[in-house]
Amino acid sequence: MDLEQLLKSQGFGSRAECRALVGQGRVRVDGEVCDDADAEFEAERLSFSVDNVLWTYRKLVYLALNKPAGHECSRRPVCHPSVYSLLPRPLVVRGVQAVGRLDQDTTGLLLMTDDGPFIHSYTSPRKLVPKIYDVITRHPVDDAQCAALLGGVELHGEPKRVVASACTLLDERKLRLTVTQGKYHLVKRMIAAAGNRVVGLHRIAIGGFSLPVTLPLGQWMWLESPDLELLAERRGGRVDG
Repeated sequence: MDLEQLLKSQGFGSRAECRALVGQGRVRVDGEVCDDADAEFEAERLSFSVDNVLWTYRKLVYLALNKPAGHECSRRPVCHPSVYSLLPRPLVVRGVQAVGRLDQDTTGLLLMTDDGPFIHSYTSPRKLVPKIYDVITRHPVDDAQCAALLGGVELHGEPKRVVASACTLLDERKLRLTVTQGKYHLVKRMIAAAGNRVVGLHRIAIGGFSLPVTLPLGQWMWLESPDLELLAERRGGRVDG
């Protein structure tokens, strides 16, 4: 793949913009300035830098973002900044999308990718992907409310009771809840149906992948093959660690 095409595929702009970057000496390949936009390279895992920022060629991108509160999962936000404003411009340009959505006031693990089938596999209701949340409630949580969530609660507009896969009391006003559906405001509606109210919601895991505690709010990380293998695990709501 020639350098101009390679840069374009990674989100660095149009062919003309990428050719200009190369011509201005702003691109290095394996540490050396390359000013020939037509130079050919083996793209797979190629290391290059643009304006001294190091990148590795990736045919498809998989990210985990530790979403902060006050951000909307939309490219056209209405009331709050977009989660896409937290990503480098090349990732946005190449078409990275949020895998599902978190409410603006919900924090935690948000997957992002430009792999369409991957998005479908983690958003399709038929896949039953476990998603684990730490929930802060307005009123004290008791065993009866946990039992109601595990037994299934009735939600307006839903033909069947919605059942939590797991529910663990962590504190007087905190529980850890696992769900396998992705319906609108699902956790908040379930907690309300059980007789309480959500005042804080943080997603900590999807599948077998847990949000690293070392990843600060508002920061993102690449997902590599071992992370994707963890994501693919279905453990009936259990996540180690």
